[in-house]
Amino acid sequence: MTPKKYHDLRSEYLHQQLDEKSVRENPFEQFAVWMDQAVQAEILHPTAMLLSTVGSDGQPSCRVVLLKEVNEKGFVFFTHYHSHKGRQLTENPKVALTFFWNETERQIRIEGKVEKVDKQTSDEYFASRPYESRLSAAASSQSSVISSRQELEQQREAIRARHPDGAIPRPDDWGGYVVVPETIEFWQGRENRLHDRIVYQRAVDSWDIRRLAP
Repeated sequence: MTPKKYHDLRSEYLHQQLDEKSVRENPFEQFAVWMDQAVQAEILHPTAMLLSTVGSDGQPSCRVVLLKEVNEKGFVFFTHYHSHKGRQLTENPKVALTFFWNETERQIRIEGKVEKVDKQTSDEYFASRPYESRLSAAASSQSSVISSRQELEQQREAIRARHPDGAIPRPDDWGGYVVVPETIEFWQGRENRLHDRIVYQRAVDSWDIRRLAP
């Protein structure tokens, strides 16, 4: 294969700036400001975030999941507990999240540990999902090998037949996690690659705020 180089694919960052003196003292509040601006900018899927995990074998893995809630504890998403990522989270609760919003030239990196949310929270969110989404979650044994798509569709239709009223119970192996952060970094693209990076590091009862070199 002839090597393909992408050296000349460059974009200049010109739109915003980030100053440690003007950011919020609480990183969750700063996150809310940036998320609101991402929504206002009509970014496609602003809640999409890259979840990075590492299993007991030391092999990293990453995939996109959707942020569903931010609370005083951390960042919440939902998935199957027995999926590949669910197994890795059981083996090693340390994770990283990454948001990237090209339109606002911003990135947020979060590092911390996951905890399962309580059953009531998982039940309430599952019940709030559209009927077809609940069917798909109940039909899929995520990350397991299946013979064909037909097998998956047949399983879905069997569950539909059992629950014609739409009252599909949450599968025992499906629920939420909260990422409890230790560090949260806000990155703002700047001209000539001299970017702004502000990092929050968890302290005892507050957050330490520092600027990092780009």
